[in-house]
Amino acid sequence: MKLRRVRTGNGLQTQCLRDGQWAAHSEALAGKVFSDQWQLDIADEHLRKSESLLPFNPASFRDFMLFEQHNIDASRGLVRRFHPAQYRLAAAVERLSGRSFPLFKPKPLFYQQPIYYMGNHLTFVPSGTPICAPAYSSALDYELEIGFVLAEPLYCATPQQAAAAIGAFVLLNDFSARDIQRAEMASGFGPQKSEHFASSMSATAVTADEILPRIDNLTGSVRINGNTVNTVSSAGMRWSLGEVLAHASHSEHLFPGELFGTGTLPGGSGMETGNWLEPGDVFTLTLDDIGEVEHVITS
Repeated sequence: MKLRRVRTGNGLQTQCLRDGQWAAHSEALAGKVFSDQWQLDIADEHLRKSESLLPFNPASFRDFMLFEQHNIDASRGLVRRFHPAQYRLAAAVERLSGRSFPLFKPKPLFYQQPIYYMGNHLTFVPSGTPICAPAYSSALDYELEIGFVLAEPLYCATPQQAAAAIGAFVLLNDFSARDIQRAEMASGFGPQKSEHFASSMSATAVTADEILPRIDNLTGSVRINGNTVNTVSSAGMRWSLGEVLAHASHSEHLFPGELFGTGTLPGGSGMETGNWLEPGDVFTLTLDDIGEVEHVITS
Protein backbone atom coordinates (compact mmCIF):
# COMPACT_ATOMS: atom_id res chain seq x y z
CA MET A 1 0.00 0.00 0.00
CA LYS A 2 1.32 3.42 -0.97
CA LEU A 3 1.04 6.24 1.60
CA ARG A 4 1.57 9.98 1.70
CA ARG A 5 0.76 13.02 3.86
CA VAL A 6 -1.13 16.13 2.80
CA ARG A 7 -1.98 19.45 4.43
CA THR A 8 -5.69 20.00 4.99
CA GLY A 9 -7.65 22.76 6.66
CA ASN A 10 -7.67 20.65 9.82
CA GLY A 11 -3.95 19.82 9.87
CA LEU A 12 -1.96 16.91 8.44
CA GLN A 13 -3.66 13.85 7.01
CA THR A 14 -2.15 10.48 6.08
CA GLN A 15 -3.62 9.08 2.87
CA CYS A 16 -3.42 5.72 1.09
CA LEU A 17 -3.76 4.94 -2.59
CA ARG A 18 -6.84 2.80 -3.33
CA ASP A 19 -8.02 1.95 -6.83
CA GLY A 20 -6.00 4.82 -8.24
CA GLN A 21 -7.47 7.38 -5.81
CA TRP A 22 -5.98 8.90 -2.65
CA ALA A 23 -8.19 8.40 0.42
CA ALA A 24 -7.86 9.19 4.12
CA HIS A 25 -5.96 6.54 6.07
CA SER A 26 -6.77 5.98 9.73
CA GLU A 27 -3.23 5.39 11.00
CA ALA A 28 -0.15 7.59 10.84
CA LEU A 29 2.84 5.99 9.18
CA ALA A 30 5.24 6.29 12.11
CA GLY A 31 4.97 6.49 15.87
CA LYS A 32 3.84 9.71 17.53
CA VAL A 33 7.07 11.37 18.64
CA PHE A 34 6.62 15.05 17.86
CA SER A 35 3.71 17.26 18.83
CA ASP A 36 0.99 17.86 16.26
CA GLN A 37 1.79 21.58 16.24
CA TRP A 38 5.51 21.00 15.64
CA GLN A 39 4.80 18.69 12.72
CA LEU A 40 2.32 21.17 11.28
CA ASP A 41 4.85 24.02 11.54
CA ILE A 42 7.51 21.93 9.78
CA ALA A 43 5.02 20.92 7.07
CA ASP A 44 4.09 24.56 6.43
CA GLU A 45 7.78 25.47 6.23
CA HIS A 46 8.36 22.69 3.69
CA LEU A 47 5.33 23.73 1.62
CA ARG A 48 6.79 27.22 1.23
CA LYS A 49 9.60 25.65 -0.83
CA SER A 50 8.00 22.52 -2.26
CA GLU A 51 4.64 21.14 -3.33
CA SER A 52 5.10 17.87 -1.41
CA LEU A 53 5.52 16.79 2.20
CA LEU A 54 7.56 14.15 3.96
CA PRO A 55 5.46 11.00 4.51
CA PHE A 56 6.56 11.18 8.17
CA ASN A 57 9.00 13.04 10.38
CA PRO A 58 11.74 10.59 11.39
CA ALA A 59 12.40 10.25 15.10
CA SER A 60 16.07 9.46 14.43
CA PHE A 61 18.25 8.48 11.48
CA ARG A 62 20.81 5.68 11.32
CA ASP A 63 22.50 5.23 7.95
CA PHE A 64 24.19 1.88 7.33
CA MET A 65 26.72 0.86 4.70
CA LEU A 66 25.54 -2.44 3.25
CA PHE A 67 27.08 -2.48 -0.23
CA GLU A 68 30.74 -3.38 -0.63
CA GLN A 69 30.84 -2.35 -4.28
CA HIS A 70 29.63 1.15 -3.48
CA ASN A 71 32.42 1.59 -0.95
CA ILE A 72 35.05 0.47 -3.47
CA ASP A 73 33.76 2.62 -6.33
CA ALA A 74 33.11 5.66 -4.12
CA SER A 75 36.58 5.49 -2.58
CA ARG A 76 38.08 5.25 -6.04
CA GLY A 77 36.02 8.24 -7.22
CA LEU A 78 36.98 10.36 -4.22
CA VAL A 79 40.68 9.76 -4.76
CA ARG A 80 40.29 10.33 -8.52
CA ARG A 81 38.86 13.82 -7.97
CA PHE A 82 40.71 15.09 -4.91
CA HIS A 83 44.02 13.17 -4.96
CA PRO A 84 44.90 12.59 -8.64
CA ALA A 85 48.50 11.52 -8.00
CA GLN A 86 47.37 8.86 -5.53
CA TYR A 87 44.68 7.79 -7.98
CA ARG A 88 47.18 7.22 -10.79
CA LEU A 89 49.25 4.99 -8.49
CA ALA A 90 46.18 3.03 -7.33
CA ALA A 91 44.92 2.66 -10.90
CA ALA A 92 48.29 1.22 -11.95
CA VAL A 93 48.15 -1.31 -9.10
CA GLU A 94 44.61 -2.30 -10.11
CA ARG A 95 45.61 -2.77 -13.75
CA LEU A 96 48.60 -4.96 -12.84
CA SER A 97 46.83 -7.03 -10.18
CA GLY A 98 43.38 -7.24 -11.76
CA ARG A 99 41.93 -6.53 -8.31
CA SER A 100 40.51 -3.56 -6.43
CA PHE A 101 43.13 -1.45 -4.69
CA PRO A 102 43.13 -2.73 -1.07
CA LEU A 103 42.56 0.67 0.52
CA PHE A 104 39.36 1.12 -1.53
CA LYS A 105 37.72 -1.81 0.23
CA PRO A 106 35.73 -1.34 3.48
CA LYS A 107 37.45 -1.65 6.83
CA PRO A 108 37.42 -5.15 8.44
CA LEU A 109 34.48 -4.28 10.73
CA PHE A 110 32.23 -4.05 7.65
CA TYR A 111 32.57 -7.83 7.23
CA GLN A 112 32.03 -8.58 10.92
CA GLN A 113 28.87 -6.60 11.72
CA PRO A 114 26.53 -4.01 10.15
CA ILE A 115 28.12 -0.55 10.43
CA TYR A 116 26.37 2.82 10.46
CA TYR A 117 26.54 6.45 11.53
CA MET A 118 23.90 8.59 13.21
CA GLY A 119 22.65 11.31 10.87
CA ASN A 120 20.59 14.44 11.42
CA HIS A 121 16.92 13.48 11.37
CA LEU A 122 15.82 17.12 11.64
CA THR A 123 17.25 18.27 8.31
CA PHE A 124 15.14 16.04 6.06
CA VAL A 125 13.31 17.93 3.32
CA PRO A 126 10.73 16.70 0.81
CA SER A 127 11.20 16.20 -2.89
CA GLY A 128 11.01 19.46 -4.82
CA THR A 129 12.91 21.53 -2.26
CA PRO A 130 15.64 23.67 -3.89
CA ILE A 131 19.08 22.65 -2.58
CA CYS A 132 22.20 24.77 -2.28
CA ALA A 133 25.61 23.36 -1.45
CA PRO A 134 26.70 24.40 2.05
CA ALA A 135 28.96 27.46 2.15
CA TYR A 136 31.96 25.36 3.19
CA SER A 137 31.76 22.93 0.24
CA SER A 138 32.23 22.93 -3.51
CA ALA A 139 31.59 19.21 -4.06
CA LEU A 140 27.88 18.51 -3.57
CA ASP A 141 26.82 14.91 -4.11
CA TYR A 142 23.68 12.79 -3.85
CA GLU A 143 23.24 9.24 -2.53
CA LEU A 144 20.38 7.01 -3.68
CA GLU A 145 19.40 4.72 -0.80
CA ILE A 146 16.54 2.59 0.46
CA GLY A 147 15.04 3.93 3.67
CA PHE A 148 12.89 1.92 6.09
CA VAL A 149 10.99 3.03 9.18
CA LEU A 150 10.02 1.07 12.27
CA ALA A 151 6.37 0.48 13.08
CA GLU A 152 7.01 -1.47 16.28
CA PRO A 153 9.53 -1.13 19.15
CA LEU A 154 12.52 -3.45 19.29
CA TYR A 155 14.95 -4.53 21.98
CA CYS A 156 17.44 -7.38 21.63
CA ALA A 157 15.42 -8.61 18.67
CA THR A 158 16.14 -11.60 16.48
CA PRO A 159 16.52 -10.88 12.74
CA GLN A 160 13.05 -12.35 12.16
CA GLN A 161 11.46 -10.17 14.86
CA ALA A 162 13.33 -7.14 13.56
CA ALA A 163 12.24 -7.59 9.95
CA ALA A 164 8.62 -7.98 11.07
CA ALA A 165 8.82 -4.59 12.81
CA ILE A 166 9.50 -2.65 9.60
CA GLY A 167 6.52 -0.48 8.74
CA ALA A 168 7.32 1.01 5.35
CA PHE A 169 9.96 1.91 2.80
CA VAL A 170 10.93 5.22 1.20
CA LEU A 171 13.48 6.42 -1.30
CA LEU A 172 16.15 8.12 0.76
CA ASN A 173 18.69 10.64 -0.51
CA ASP A 174 21.65 11.57 1.66
CA PHE A 175 23.31 14.78 0.44
CA SER A 176 27.08 14.83 0.94
CA ALA A 177 29.84 17.44 0.90
CA ARG A 178 32.57 15.22 -0.47
CA ASP A 179 35.46 17.68 -0.27
CA ILE A 180 35.39 17.65 3.53
CA GLN A 181 34.19 14.11 4.06
CA ARG A 182 37.56 12.34 3.92
CA ALA A 183 39.10 14.51 6.66
CA GLU A 184 36.08 14.00 8.89
CA MET A 185 36.16 10.24 8.39
CA ALA A 186 39.87 10.21 9.21
CA SER A 187 39.11 11.95 12.52
CA GLY A 188 37.72 8.69 13.89
CA PHE A 189 34.38 10.34 14.68
CA GLY A 190 32.74 9.68 11.33
CA PRO A 191 30.87 12.14 9.07
CA GLN A 192 29.80 15.46 10.57
CA LYS A 193 29.28 18.64 8.54
CA SER A 194 29.82 16.59 5.37
CA GLU A 195 26.48 14.82 5.87
CA HIS A 196 24.30 16.58 8.41
CA PHE A 197 23.23 19.67 6.45
CA ALA A 198 20.43 18.05 4.40
CA SER A 199 18.78 14.78 3.42
CA SER A 200 15.56 14.10 1.53
CA MET A 201 13.05 11.35 1.01
CA SER A 202 10.25 10.54 -1.39
CA ALA A 203 6.81 12.03 -0.74
CA THR A 204 5.39 8.52 -0.85
CA ALA A 205 6.10 5.45 1.27
CA VAL A 206 5.16 1.85 0.58
CA THR A 207 4.23 -0.63 3.29
CA ALA A 208 6.70 -3.38 4.09
CA ASP A 209 4.48 -6.24 2.92
CA GLU A 210 4.89 -5.04 -0.67
CA ILE A 211 8.64 -4.34 -0.62
CA LEU A 212 10.35 -6.65 1.86
CA PRO A 213 9.75 -9.89 -0.14
CA ARG A 214 11.70 -8.36 -3.07
CA ILE A 215 14.14 -6.16 -1.23
CA ASP A 216 17.09 -7.69 -3.11
CA ASN A 217 15.54 -7.06 -6.53
CA LEU A 218 14.72 -3.35 -6.55
CA THR A 219 16.05 -1.10 -9.28
CA GLY A 220 16.35 2.64 -9.58
CA SER A 221 17.77 5.40 -11.72
CA VAL A 222 19.65 8.69 -11.58
CA ARG A 223 18.71 11.45 -14.01
CA ILE A 224 20.47 14.79 -14.32
CA ASN A 225 18.88 17.48 -16.49
CA GLY A 226 16.60 14.86 -18.01
CA ASN A 227 19.37 12.42 -18.97
CA THR A 228 19.64 9.03 -17.28
CA VAL A 229 23.25 8.87 -16.10
CA ASN A 230 23.05 5.57 -14.24
CA THR A 231 20.81 2.76 -13.05
CA VAL A 232 21.13 0.93 -9.75
CA SER A 233 20.13 -2.35 -8.13
CA SER A 234 19.60 -3.40 -4.52
CA ALA A 235 21.27 -6.79 -5.09
CA GLY A 236 24.35 -7.61 -3.05
CA MET A 237 23.63 -6.33 0.48
CA ARG A 238 26.19 -7.67 2.94
CA TRP A 239 23.59 -7.99 5.71
CA SER A 240 19.83 -8.54 5.61
CA LEU A 241 17.57 -5.81 6.96
CA GLY A 242 16.58 -8.13 9.80
CA GLU A 243 20.24 -8.54 10.74
CA VAL A 244 20.76 -4.78 10.49
CA LEU A 245 17.92 -4.00 12.89
CA ALA A 246 18.76 -6.87 15.23
CA HIS A 247 22.28 -5.45 15.55
CA ALA A 248 20.96 -1.93 16.17
CA SER A 249 18.58 -3.25 18.85
CA HIS A 250 21.23 -5.22 20.73
CA SER A 251 20.93 -3.89 24.32
CA GLU A 252 19.37 -0.72 22.88
CA HIS A 253 15.73 0.28 22.65
CA LEU A 254 14.44 1.20 19.19
CA PHE A 255 11.11 2.95 18.75
CA PRO A 256 8.42 3.42 16.10
CA GLY A 257 9.28 6.27 13.77
CA GLU A 258 13.04 5.68 13.73
CA LEU A 259 14.43 5.76 10.20
CA PHE A 260 17.22 3.58 8.79
CA GLY A 261 19.09 3.68 5.49
CA THR A 262 20.80 0.90 3.58
CA GLY A 263 23.60 3.17 2.47
CA THR A 264 24.09 4.07 -1.17
CA LEU A 265 23.16 1.49 -3.77
CA PRO A 266 26.14 0.76 -6.06
CA GLY A 267 26.28 3.46 -8.72
CA GLY A 268 23.86 5.68 -6.80
CA SER A 269 26.22 8.59 -6.13
CA GLY A 270 28.01 11.09 -8.33
CA MET A 271 31.34 10.33 -6.71
CA GLU A 272 31.21 6.82 -8.15
CA THR A 273 30.32 7.82 -11.70
CA GLY A 274 31.78 11.32 -12.01
CA ASN A 275 28.33 12.93 -12.33
CA TRP A 276 28.75 15.71 -9.79
CA LEU A 277 25.99 18.23 -9.03
CA GLU A 278 26.42 21.82 -10.19
CA PRO A 279 24.28 24.96 -9.75
CA GLY A 280 21.41 24.89 -12.22
CA ASP A 281 21.20 21.11 -12.36
CA VAL A 282 17.89 19.31 -11.92
CA PHE A 283 18.43 15.79 -10.66
CA THR A 284 15.92 13.01 -10.11
CA LEU A 285 16.35 9.75 -8.21
CA THR A 286 13.78 6.97 -8.63
CA LEU A 287 13.23 3.63 -6.92
CA ASP A 288 10.91 0.85 -8.10
CA ASP A 289 7.27 1.43 -7.05
CA ILE A 290 8.40 3.38 -3.96
CA GLY A 291 8.85 6.92 -5.18
CA GLU A 292 11.26 9.57 -6.34
CA VAL A 293 13.01 12.73 -5.24
CA GLU A 294 13.78 15.67 -7.50
CA HIS A 295 15.71 18.80 -6.63
CA VAL A 296 17.01 21.91 -8.37
CA ILE A 297 20.55 22.85 -7.34
CA THR A 298 20.82 26.57 -6.63
CA SER A 299 23.88 28.76 -6.18
